[in-house]
Amino acid sequence: MSVVGLDIGNENCIIAVAKQRGIDVLLNDESKRETPAAVSFGEKQRFIGSAGAASATMNPRSTILQVKRLIGRKFNEPGLEKELKLFPFETFESPDGGILIRLQFMGEVHEFTPVQILGMVLSHLKQIAEKNLEMPVSECVIGIPSYFTDLQRRAYLDAAAIAGLKPLRLLHDCTATALGYGIYKTDISNSSPVYTVFVDIGHCDTQICIALFETGQMKIISHAFDCSLGGRDFDEVLFNHFASQFKERYNIDVFTNIKASVRLRASCEKLKKVLSANAEAPLNIECLMDEKDVRGLIKREEFEKLSSDLLERITVPCRKVLADSGLTLDKINSVELVGSGSRIPAITRILASIFNREPSRTINASECVARGCALQCAMLSPIFRVRESDYYWFHFPALQACPGGWSFLGVQDSLPLSIGFSSDKGPVCTLSNGVLFPKGHPFPSVKILTLHRTNMFNMEAFYVNSNELPSKLSPQINTFTIGPIQCHTNMAKVKVRVQLNLHGIVKLDSAVLIEDQLDNSVTTNDPHLTSEEVEDKSDRISSVENITQLSDNSQSEPPSCPGAGVARRGKAVKRLEIPISESVCDGMKRDEIAKAEEKECWLMQQDLKMEQTKDKKNALESYVYEMRDKILNAYQSFANESDREEISRKLQQTEDWLYEDGMDETENVYVEKLEDLKKLVDPIENRYKDEEARVQAAKDLLKCIEDYRKAAASLSSIKKDAVTDECNKAERWLQEKSQQQDSLPKDVDPMVWSCEIKRKAEALEATCKYMIRSNASRDDMNVTDQGDKSDGM
Repeated sequence: MSVVGLDIGNENCIIAVAKQRGIDVLLNDESKRETPAAVSFGEKQRFIGSAGAASATMNPRSTILQVKRLIGRKFNEPGLEKELKLFPFETFESPDGGILIRLQFMGEVHEFTPVQILGMVLSHLKQIAEKNLEMPVSECVIGIPSYFTDLQRRAYLDAAAIAGLKPLRLLHDCTATALGYGIYKTDISNSSPVYTVFVDIGHCDTQICIALFETGQMKIISHAFDCSLGGRDFDEVLFNHFASQFKERYNIDVFTNIKASVRLRASCEKLKKVLSANAEAPLNIECLMDEKDVRGLIKREEFEKLSSDLLERITVPCRKVLADSGLTLDKINSVELVGSGSRIPAITRILASIFNREPSRTINASECVARGCALQCAMLSPIFRVRESDYYWFHFPALQACPGGWSFLGVQDSLPLSIGFSSDKGPVCTLSNGVLFPKGHPFPSVKILTLHRTNMFNMEAFYVNSNELPSKLSPQINTFTIGPIQCHTNMAKVKVRVQLNLHGIVKLDSAVLIEDQLDNSVTTNDPHLTSEEVEDKSDRISSVENITQLSDNSQSEPPSCPGAGVARRGKAVKRLEIPISESVCDGMKRDEIAKAEEKECWLMQQDLKMEQTKDKKNALESYVYEMRDKILNAYQSFANESDREEISRKLQQTEDWLYEDGMDETENVYVEKLEDLKKLVDPIENRYKDEEARVQAAKDLLKCIEDYRKAAASLSSIKKDAVTDECNKAERWLQEKSQQQDSLPKDVDPMVWSCEIKRKAEALEATCKYMIRSNASRDDMNVTDQGDKSDGM
């Protein structure tokens, strides 16, 4: 088994793996470090990754790109309508209000959810990792945006389950970047903490965080983001500029042609990269639309002027992350800039003016998230059975050369969105503003609530501040039904354990009924379940406990058993587990995930079947071209004229069939065609190959005869004559067969095959070895007898 980190970008994906010598980024089949997050459906086969991206221009309506933007979102969600118009594939609303993607595959109309498409991408990445590592891959850590809601995080876990992966953690992109950055940082002292700002401008979003580095741990102080501001928005500015320019100059409207739009957007993305290093850049596209070649030119100043609104938006999350952290600019030690959209010079100038320091680019802008995820996966996985304090010194010897090298005892992330709880009687809160897990709260963490109830009740988790949610998403998270409660008193005390786990997902771990019974025994008090009188029947929290669970030093509540009693002075506390049922708002159910897994398995089998069919077709095609050349050259003298004509005619017929009726046939048909050709060619090929093998076999037999004639010189006269006689017989047999073979033409089967000569040599060797061995044994016996006689004398 191996552990990997996955960075699922909006456009490209990267796979990193933790090894004993460090973190490596794996290459795909095209020997590239980045794999496009694209899935294209052909007539009978899917194309994922690089092959899928290559089909985007020719088959745009059946190629799904940027599926990350659709995960866990509603079809009628504000702001999503504009997003969907940019996609060339067909989308529509599902019965539950979600998004469905409709396309043609194998002559039928298929509908897929974004979670299923993401599962296909993850499955492809898993295959790449297993092919590189030559071992199964299951455990992983997946990078996600910090603004993802509970539903979107669950959707990622569902997609991983469809792909057969086991995520140990969903790690925020900026947190992964900070982890990969901090593990090699050598200037951390015991006296003062180090604050670093990480600005990640990706393809579709902007994420910023401030991380605190101290000896032995890393903490995320604050998060900020703009989920609709990324590199593609700057591409869209160029796209709209040149689209209007071409409409005026060439009288073509690329908005009416999907293929033209796809090509122009791809060219604008390349143009943006050129402008990052040059003052101006040209744009040339051949046959963009209506068989017209188009040309354009833009200067960097003009591009920055067109993008002024986007550049202004970058300042908003920068100022917000500073305000949420409570730090002043003089506390910031450095600013790190990463992400595929971070190379625009104007962005660097804006960040420098906000943070009063030039942003650094000391880490790989594209691979930092995947590397940090792989590092976190190694820390969490039980595969690496090493003490936490010695982990990095053991697995990364390169760090031993760093005088400030250190290892993380904890990676503490912070909650980017405030979460509250309510029940049938109103809000459940510990703070005056009604928040249970406030924004910036460290996680994973646990809160234990003590409620007073008489019967079954419901609890609901929700996002407190809807303004914090991206795109005004629904604030509802999930609903928990607790009960039935079997209580013998009017009001029952129920302790509910609420967990914000490693993935940032809210769960109710357990609900326990507490009953006090009179007893005179005295034992040690349970610090987590103190006995209390029922003072208020309103919905309030009698006790709240906050347990922060670091990834390498988890704390947990003492275990409880149903029906167990905890004795106290004057009381016996009885604890009973209460059943909990969870209903996730708009989440996938277990049967839906199972069906998606079955469909993914069927699609993988179909892809494998088509790949095998292609291999057989390619084998047939290559055989035709290979034999056509050989039958006219190397095999010419080993076949008569009629055989050559027949084979040439068959090869031509097969070639014509391949490019006409045989373009789309089954695997068995190609195999049968190849076998039919081999029946004609094999006799000729065998004669050709056997000629050279026959010469070598004859040399080997003559050498064997010579060796045993020499060995016979040391034998007794009888054995010597016997071995020599066998050698003479073999030599005469070879001479007779060779004379007969020389009299035959090459286009007929040989009189003697190379295999017959090899068998003759093996028989001679076995016979001569037996004779020599038997003679040596008798000599040993004679020496022994003479020794016995001398001893007797």
